[in-house]
Amino acid sequence: MPAVLGFEGSANKIGVGVVRDGKVLANPRRTYVTPPGTGFLPGDTARHHRAVILDLLQEALTESGLTSQDIDCIAYTKGPGMGAPLVSVAVVARTVAQLWNKPLVGVNHCIGHIEMGRLITGATSPTVLYVSGGNTQVIAYSEHRYRIFGETIDIAVGNCLDRFARVLKISNDPSPGYNIEQMAKRGKKLVELPYTVKGMDVSFSGILSFIEDVAHRMLATGECTPEDLCFSLQETVFAMLVEITERAMAHCGSQEALIVGGVGCNVRLQEMMATMCQERGARLFATDERFCIDNGAMIAQAGWEMFQAGHRTPLSDSGVTQRYRTDEVEVTWRD
Repeated sequence: MPAVLGFEGSANKIGVGVVRDGKVLANPRRTYVTPPGTGFLPGDTARHHRAVILDLLQEALTESGLTSQDIDCIAYTKGPGMGAPLVSVAVVARTVAQLWNKPLVGVNHCIGHIEMGRLITGATSPTVLYVSGGNTQVIAYSEHRYRIFGETIDIAVGNCLDRFARVLKISNDPSPGYNIEQMAKRGKKLVELPYTVKGMDVSFSGILSFIEDVAHRMLATGECTPEDLCFSLQETVFAMLVEITERAMAHCGSQEALIVGGVGCNVRLQEMMATMCQERGARLFATDERFCIDNGAMIAQAGWEMFQAGHRTPLSDSGVTQRYRTDEVEVTWRD
């Protein structure tokens, strides 16, 4: 019964998780929150991670009831993500692996989300909508790879939402996306925004530029409220995501859809995806904020799968990479 300790810190979340044979034993997490109207810089985020990671490690061990002797493998996020935060976490993972004399496994962050989603929901072979602050992809598994059927051609949907929140000075606590979601529930007017789907791909930079250009004028003249803009942005970008996911499901003949990534917590996105799946006679699978948002357990779970399949990351290859595509990884642990 292998137990794997996972370190995640590719963006503004830092987490340490423990997974043993499909059971999450611990999953503490901290978030680096910046003032309204601002984003998070790599250096500042890395300093936050370094300040709390050892406390999180101890918290994870205490919560799981395990000691270092009980851990069989150390997993960490190799990429993709922000350089400085990735490095700060990888250094700790390498150090712990050497101090405890444990094997090390570098995990693709995107595959961590997918494997966590599969574990928690029980989805067998779903078409995956992966939506977060750094990534937007529609993925399906085939012949030992997670194949990307469609993706953003510019910025991620979460990045679009975060930058929109800065325009309106929406709070980053607990996250911009969550606060946009709550404001959107009070929106009553649908403002027409650019809708950009190109085949299987989507583009969010145009809709962001449009809103940055017109938001303050529309608010000043009373054409709409901040809540209306939040509602309109959500409805538009989520409709784009549902469209390309449905197209991928049709192509694959899939009867399952799985939403992963931080934006996947959004209840409105889940509702729109559920409607599409119901019309197709398919099933929708999604998780809550414990597992959608970046966390250590997802890296531990993917690391567990890789460890069981014989993967090991030598120290000489235990660096990080900011660009690490989902389809670069050979998925040897699935048929």
